[in-house]
Amino acid sequence: MSLTAGSRPDGTRPPAAVEEPTAAVAAAAAKGRVPRRTSSRAGKVPWRIRLRRDRMLILMTLPVIVLLLIFNYVPLIGNVVAFQEYDPYVSSNGITAIFHSPWVGVEQFSRMLDDPLFWSATKNTIVLFVLQLVFFFPVPIALALVINSVIRPRVRAVAQAIMYLPHFFSWVLVVTVFQQILGGAGIIAQTLEQHGWSGFDLMTDADLFKYLVIGQAVWKDAGWGIIVFLAALSAVSTDLYEAAAMDGAGRWRRMWHVTLPALRPVIALLLVLRVGDALSVGFEQFLLQRYAVGAGASEVLDTYVWNMGIQNGDFSYAAAVGLVKGAIGVCLVLLANKVAHLLGEQGVYQK
Repeated sequence: MSLTAGSRPDGTRPPAAVEEPTAAVAAAAAKGRVPRRTSSRAGKVPWRIRLRRDRMLILMTLPVIVLLLIFNYVPLIGNVVAFQEYDPYVSSNGITAIFHSPWVGVEQFSRMLDDPLFWSATKNTIVLFVLQLVFFFPVPIALALVINSVIRPRVRAVAQAIMYLPHFFSWVLVVTVFQQILGGAGIIAQTLEQHGWSGFDLMTDADLFKYLVIGQAVWKDAGWGIIVFLAALSAVSTDLYEAAAMDGAGRWRRMWHVTLPALRPVIALLLVLRVGDALSVGFEQFLLQRYAVGAGASEVLDTYVWNMGIQNGDFSYAAAVGLVKGAIGVCLVLLANKVAHLLGEQGVYQK
């Protein structure tokens, strides 16, 4: 019995096989010039279809968008007064007064550069930012690692709740608590005087004020950062720790080679955001303690803008300082994000 080409011994033909790619197709594929197959899924979905498909999500986010526009973007129009000699009494209300105030160009910015109080506030702001970056930023990371290493869930929950509780306190309460502990009439000073030692008052010491506000910030806001880092640690697979333990890695080795690399993207993101907010070290905290240590030690850019704009009524000059502060913050975010990209991290946004 004769067999035809490609037939089986029983006379049936095998199923059609997938054609092998020719040498020309393989060469084109190596060079990345293979044409893509056209299908209905390859094209982009029209915006009308996406709008109809996601209309419920859009309606849910619409109130947030409206609030964001009203309270964050519409007030940006008021920055125009930085180029004017703004007088709120030149018209019936403050909004229409913008259109009747005289234009002065960059006169307010020239005045800012010649103001020694502005440079003093800038210096205090930069010093406090560096101290916060060195002493405050690593604290939530260290506390998150300590809490994550606790085996008992109940002990971990209680410790996290205690550390997170001060975040809900207002700065008035925080300053009051420190006053009752470290002030001249505080617990520590009174106890030392009762035992024959001389008392002290850290709340009025201008030289130690910068370290005092760092301690207050750590006590109040360290718990907030702990939640962020614990959320990142919860996503780490336990298989990585088991594999590292099987390879002979101890606790410190596992922390260095497994835990910290898992936290690195979150650390990079928060660091970029913190650098962008470098000129905003706080307002209410410094304003409450301004008269205790003096303006020379407690004046930062936020309190300087408030003092010039609200107290002195120099709205144009305060707007100019705030505009420069915001522009520098944007530049710092872009620069820090670029550094994060160079280090292999995503940062705030991708390339």
